[in-house]
Amino acid sequence: MTAFAPAAPRRAIQDLPDELISQIAAGEVVERPASVVRELVDNALDAGATQITVRLLAGGVRLIVVEDDGCGIPREELPVALRRHATSKIRDLQELEHVGTMGFRGEALAAIASVSETSILSRLDGEDKAWLLEARSGELRPAPRNRGTTLEVKELFFSTPARRKFLKSDATELAHCIESVRRHALARPDVGFAIWHEGKLVEQWRAVPLAEGADRNEALARRLGDVLGDDFIANSIAVQRTSASSGITVYGRAGLPNAARSRPDQQYCYVNGRFVRDKVLTHAAKSAYEDVLHGHKQPIYALYVEMDPARVDVNVHPTKIEVRFRDSREVHQAIKHAVEDALAAPRAALLADAVQAPLTEANAPAAPASLGWQPSTSPVRAPMAPQVQYAMPLQEAAGHKVNDLQALWAPLREATPTPSASTAAAPVTGLAWNTAATPATAALTATETENTLTTQPPAPDSPSADTTWPLGRAVAQIHGVYILAENAQGMVVVDMHAAHERIVYERLKEQLGNDQPIASQPLLIPATFAATPQEVATAEAHADTLRVLGLEVVPFSPKTLAVRAVPATLAQGDAVELARSVLAELEQQDASGVIQRARNEILATMACHGAVRANRRLTLDEMNALLRQMETTERSDQCNHGRPTWRQLSMKELDGLFLRGR
Repeated sequence: MTAFAPAAPRRAIQDLPDELISQIAAGEVVERPASVVRELVDNALDAGATQITVRLLAGGVRLIVVEDDGCGIPREELPVALRRHATSKIRDLQELEHVGTMGFRGEALAAIASVSETSILSRLDGEDKAWLLEARSGELRPAPRNRGTTLEVKELFFSTPARRKFLKSDATELAHCIESVRRHALARPDVGFAIWHEGKLVEQWRAVPLAEGADRNEALARRLGDVLGDDFIANSIAVQRTSASSGITVYGRAGLPNAARSRPDQQYCYVNGRFVRDKVLTHAAKSAYEDVLHGHKQPIYALYVEMDPARVDVNVHPTKIEVRFRDSREVHQAIKHAVEDALAAPRAALLADAVQAPLTEANAPAAPASLGWQPSTSPVRAPMAPQVQYAMPLQEAAGHKVNDLQALWAPLREATPTPSASTAAAPVTGLAWNTAATPATAALTATETENTLTTQPPAPDSPSADTTWPLGRAVAQIHGVYILAENAQGMVVVDMHAAHERIVYERLKEQLGNDQPIASQPLLIPATFAATPQEVATAEAHADTLRVLGLEVVPFSPKTLAVRAVPATLAQGDAVELARSVLAELEQQDASGVIQRARNEILATMACHGAVRANRRLTLDEMNALLRQMETTERSDQCNHGRPTWRQLSMKELDGLFLRGR
């Protein structure tokens, strides 16, 4: 039996002593040596420093020194700088709401001084000497130094030994200090940073000069390469987008899906130059990768958000690492769309950029009429001679469009080989739209149709005769699964099902649009399940949203919900599990986002069933048509499940396999 202590006698309410107040504030601001480094580097950046040097002993526990070449602190203001809530950053509430500096609370130096032996050495530009202030004794004396400020913090937590015991090993604390400086370095390529530990230089990032009018993304890319490595740059693409409605600008670099990692250890988000950890930003970035990442992989990115300071509240957490947005939805959409736009363009065209310039508008071949869409902004290449106008035989000329969920691509029987490309009109068996499906079943059936390919040999002086397609020309098919193609760089291997699945999926998304509800299938016997009060409330509040998704979930009793209808294409699945997952997401996310995500998942399932299957023999014309569509389809580098659709093997890699040139 648990024994309870008697209630303590009442004590009078009184003011806390200043020393205890400082200790309480220090517990909020100073968690470990890295917290001190972060606060001192913040102040150095606010002072206009162009070079910041951090010196550490014992991982920062014994000594932290931060030197800068900023504007310095006047002699008479040095004692004031150590007082609580004394700052030069803000003067009133209006300035607090529009704060653009890294620091603004006026608590950091006072908190640090209360748990360590702190001194400040500073010199203004134009003065003949610097001044040194010892925080504990209050002694102020002249000392030698160039313009700038040096903060020295010795024996962190010496006055609170219990807190010092909670620190980790010196190596761990050093790693946290380096990561703190790294976050600053990623945001300020115009500032040089150096980190010394035990007298040895452990990290150094030189300032990247940025001339007036120069592209800031170029300087940022150089700093990202210096800090995160050249592999980060090689496996990422530039992000640049400004929202016309909100005025929010998002730039930086987003990692390619193939570069995703098992841990989220290379995810950096900045708001107005401040590193932050925010669920809105993280979720927005992850949402942009929804159907291009495989499994539970984590994307890599460094994203920078610029917005009106009045629309973001940085005065949320003592460490200033959390923020609150006035309109989190517009920030979420700005980041998601910026990353989606960067990932959308197929990367196949980048292969050919290294060996030739893009064709002019006059000689670029027109997109196949049967595609029903416009190619992406990637450079369009002409095919290798003889020039063949490839088109997937979809027979859209007969009027079959993907205007609802009944019309899908279906695989056919093994195609009959076609005559050589020199024939003027060669019949070929291809893929056809399914027009027999009903809303109740949305069945996928195999049909057969005849189409023709038109061959147009290029003129002798045609510029297309010497150019190549990015994904090359198909030469063979392996086991009915992979397509081998030859391009200027070497060999391309394509997973034909994965590639066709992405093409069908993107086509369905584009032609279906967002204004049509998903066809539903009533259940013969409603599926009931015990629901929480939150699930019941969500089902009642979002009844219309559920109907758009093809779901009908209604209260059966105060603690029970009944699923009466599910999406037609998922009629054979677990209705209860589907309802629970959708309700959980509706509870946490915006309804429109849930609708779009659920719609895409259903379309992805349809595309997977509608894409050409393994062991389906394709003709060379069909293979080439698939390659051409991949080059103009958004996100065609991954299938709907995040698996890669193609791989490039360079001639150097092929030569290495056979030891050629050795």
